[in-house]
Amino acid sequence: MSINEHDTRIILIDPVLENSGWSSSQIRREYQFTDGEVQVHGNHTQRGSTKRADYVLFHKGNDFPLAVVEAKRADSYPGKGIQQAMNYAEILGSPFAYSTNGQTYTEHDFTTGLERTFTPEEFPSDSELWGRWVKHKGFDSEAQHVISQGWKYDDMTSKEPRYYQRRAVDAALEAAALGKRRILLVMATGTGKTFTAFQIIWRLRKAGRARRVLYLADRNILLDQTITGDFAPFSNMNIITKVAGHKPDRAYEIFMCLYQQLFDPQTSGRQPYESFSGDFFDLIIVDECHRGSADANSQWRRILEYFSPAVQIGMTATPKETGDVSNSAYFGEAVYTYSLKQGIEDGFLAPYKVIRVGLNVDLEGWRPEAGKTDIHGQLVEDREYTVSDFDKKIVLEDRTKQAAEHITRWLKDNGRDSKTIIFCADIEHAERMRLEMNNFNTDITRENPEYIARITGDAPKSDELAKKFADAEKKAPIIATTSELLTTGVDARTVKLIVLDCQISSITKFKQIVGRGTRLDPMRGKEYFTIMDFRGACSHFADPDFDGQPLSTTYTPPDEKDPKEAAQPSEPRQKVYVNGVAVWILHEVVQYIDSVSGKLITEDIRSYTRRNILGKYSSLHDFISIWNNYDSKEALIEELKGQGVFLDILRSEAGEKAEGIDDFDLIIHTAYDVEPKTRRERAEHARHSSRLSKYSQECRKILEALLDKYIDTGISELESVQVLNTSPFRLMGTRTAIMKLFGGWDKYVQTVRELTQIIYEAA
Repeated sequence: MSINEHDTRIILIDPVLENSGWSSSQIRREYQFTDGEVQVHGNHTQRGSTKRADYVLFHKGNDFPLAVVEAKRADSYPGKGIQQAMNYAEILGSPFAYSTNGQTYTEHDFTTGLERTFTPEEFPSDSELWGRWVKHKGFDSEAQHVISQGWKYDDMTSKEPRYYQRRAVDAALEAAALGKRRILLVMATGTGKTFTAFQIIWRLRKAGRARRVLYLADRNILLDQTITGDFAPFSNMNIITKVAGHKPDRAYEIFMCLYQQLFDPQTSGRQPYESFSGDFFDLIIVDECHRGSADANSQWRRILEYFSPAVQIGMTATPKETGDVSNSAYFGEAVYTYSLKQGIEDGFLAPYKVIRVGLNVDLEGWRPEAGKTDIHGQLVEDREYTVSDFDKKIVLEDRTKQAAEHITRWLKDNGRDSKTIIFCADIEHAERMRLEMNNFNTDITRENPEYIARITGDAPKSDELAKKFADAEKKAPIIATTSELLTTGVDARTVKLIVLDCQISSITKFKQIVGRGTRLDPMRGKEYFTIMDFRGACSHFADPDFDGQPLSTTYTPPDEKDPKEAAQPSEPRQKVYVNGVAVWILHEVVQYIDSVSGKLITEDIRSYTRRNILGKYSSLHDFISIWNNYDSKEALIEELKGQGVFLDILRSEAGEKAEGIDDFDLIIHTAYDVEPKTRRERAEHARHSSRLSKYSQECRKILEALLDKYIDTGISELESVQVLNTSPFRLMGTRTAIMKLFGGWDKYVQTVRELTQIIYEAA
């Protein structure tokens, strides 16, 4: 923001909008719609820059973001901000974008692609823009009635939606309004799919299009979290029920149900879902629809096909597309997608760092020496065993101990209260890992036996343990060993460590596991999470499809099966157990997610920052040119932070050496190896510049005081006009009087810009 841009913006824009009929409730000023990416290096974090529109104009009634307006200074050309406005409008889903200098407005109409300029008196009203949007979409009166319903966030039980949740809900409603009966939403884990589902149900109910609703999931914990969480307003209205058994109470309007309760694989007769008529439900929400309902041959699909008259909305973080398993074949192409990468970039999801741990037997393989026997005294087959064999076919018990010891060391270094999920090869491996972790943490487990727990489909009280693990306030369990049960569905916001000690061939499963850590909880110190990878599973991060379109994968059902299937366990796989094999860590590599490319990088922080600066400004001359011509140095610094320039961390690591050093000098020293100057040195250079001799003695006194402020606090306060309201300027006269000494506001601004150029001219 330039030095006087904010004041100009408020004066020029608000009256124009009010004269065009926009009410204050429809106008959101300085509308921030992202939180700024959390950037991680070492144990340090910093937030990147946020996205903030000068104005967003919402349609009355349904809060649809109709237009984005960027207001620039009066001496700018009117279209200066149109590209920025268009960029923000595309993100928000707004069909109209505007830029103005106060005297003239530029409009970009996304419905036609046309641009025009007009006077303030011609600024379109809410009804005009809405009419143009409705005409473009082809909504008849009934469709308009559906999409015009309001949101639920007017009390303490509901929160205002984020921009991508607005887009997802609006996209679903628009599809339903236009008669589409199969709708797919793809939203990354941790971005609020159940909140989005609640708002869709709420608005369709208000429109009279969803009197009876069925919400389908495949795990009890998912239903319980939803009913007590985002669906709490329905509970308060006493219209929601969790279906128990096979005879639901039809007096309710919203039914929360497991697939298993509607389908009995043991009967060839009438199925439980047939106790409802096929047209009983108006709306069906299918949670985690990448699982059974995506399979054309699944039993679960029969439920959906039976209720085919209903509008059915599938929600998933990981859509599937194979010959046998397809979301789009049933639900159609996604009407809206919000990816993991976008969530991290916006600052709504936690980024991650990866610790790749290489054990000698994993990297080099293991071959038994002649005559080697297992724990039962049987000869071990003579062949080379690789990482894919371990814990599936052969168990090297010292390998499990080494992994458990290394995990425990991380916990001791980073906090023993760090919620941790250890993904194992199978249930038996999860139990062995629990035992070894217990033995390395007896100082805690002797007082708190549930500190470490196995949470698998066959474990006693697994649902109860999963709920306690997800509860940030619970002190146990802190560490969960599992195989498949926790890959999806458990909303454990404070998970700080995910351990991968299993082979992961499916990129869909890998994405689900990564999703267990992506929720942010800054209030409890959760701003990023760590993935400790013993099996090379993080190679999936390099897959171009990791965060891309629906993936070609093979569907592998989770360990947690239908209750009746669980009662009939399959024959246990025969494993060979071997003791006395030396296992040690051969190497360990720490990698970070690159905030620019989204890829993992292995680099020290100085090299990483240097690379990001040089990627934008290849020479010192280029950088100084941009620096001197940028309206606000503080704004440029914030922009650089958002592009992976870790100045705060560099300053912290430099310690006393960085005291009194300007951000400018920190940048040029890091990127271009220029010896840094202190702010005092730069200020003294400016005091003796001949370029200041043209000013009167009174003006020189003010400029001297500004340089003193620069020495104390840096360039940001010098650039701010608010500095004139502080000491010692208050003793020199009012802000208006001081500016008058320089010839008025514009002349004062020009003088400050010249002063900053003098400060930095001796690079």
